[in-house]
Amino acid sequence: MPVNRTTRTSSNTAYTKASVFRLPKDKHTDIAMSTPAEYYNSLPPVSKTYGVACLMATAAFYLQLYNPHNIALKYEDVIKRFQVWRVVTNFFFLGPFSFRFAFRLIIIAKYGVSLERGPFDKRTADYLWMLMFGALSLLVMAAIPPLRTPFMGPSLVFMMVYIWGREFPNARISIYGVVSLKGFYLPWAMLALELIFGNPLLPAILGMVAGHLYYFLTVLHPLAGGKYIFKTPLFVNKLVAFWGEGTQVNSPVPRNPQAGVAFRGRSYRLSGTQSTAPSAEQPETNTTIPSEQPNATAGGVTFRGRSYRLDGR
Repeated sequence: MPVNRTTRTSSNTAYTKASVFRLPKDKHTDIAMSTPAEYYNSLPPVSKTYGVACLMATAAFYLQLYNPHNIALKYEDVIKRFQVWRVVTNFFFLGPFSFRFAFRLIIIAKYGVSLERGPFDKRTADYLWMLMFGALSLLVMAAIPPLRTPFMGPSLVFMMVYIWGREFPNARISIYGVVSLKGFYLPWAMLALELIFGNPLLPAILGMVAGHLYYFLTVLHPLAGGKYIFKTPLFVNKLVAFWGEGTQVNSPVPRNPQAGVAFRGRSYRLSGTQSTAPSAEQPETNTTIPSEQPNATAGGVTFRGRSYRLDGR
């Protein structure tokens, strides 16, 4: 099965200068940065949802609404006490409000969004599966006691950085305006910053391992002549179709027809008659209404035309 990497040639020759803490200037951010609401609405769905979930988890901790120990990854409680939510909730806590938390959240807003708009453009299910595979890989590695950390969210964020560096190896990156390097070396530069700031290196290393495993199975192995077997599972495509956000090209699952429907029901004319909106079983027909007909001959119709769903259908 061929690998869908249509943007690889252009990404290898891309040269963009961007600070670690500044979003790159492109057609998306130039328009989106006019207001915070427009910027938020312009973000791709998966990165936006994950970033907002991490922000809400930290805000709830700041308000003392829960104890982080109740969502930390503890296999003893998962197995003996059936607290299965721990295998999911630990990925959404990036730490308390601090410089480290802001640094990780900016990584999601910059490199996660860049991946979803670049190599994973119109591949929402594939991008979601990348994060799910990374989470599963980190859970397997955390089963080894020396590699276990209570919260695997920082490792998942670092996985985004590693995959971004492999997808954009020639992009020029400026770190704090002091060091300029290629995108391929960005994960290693981030690892050095973790060491300088005194942060533990294990979460970053685990994220790099999970990112390299995904990149090997999806890109390096097929390019070396191996069989591409790392296909996005059907249930992920169904989840994206049911969600109704994003786009997946060549999806085996049709999009949820209920997604984005603002109103569905009967419409009533002013004269008292009623008409039903065209359903899926009754295809809409194209009728041409002469423009010279006055409103008086339309039987009191205040509006006549096509109805469109919010998702463009």
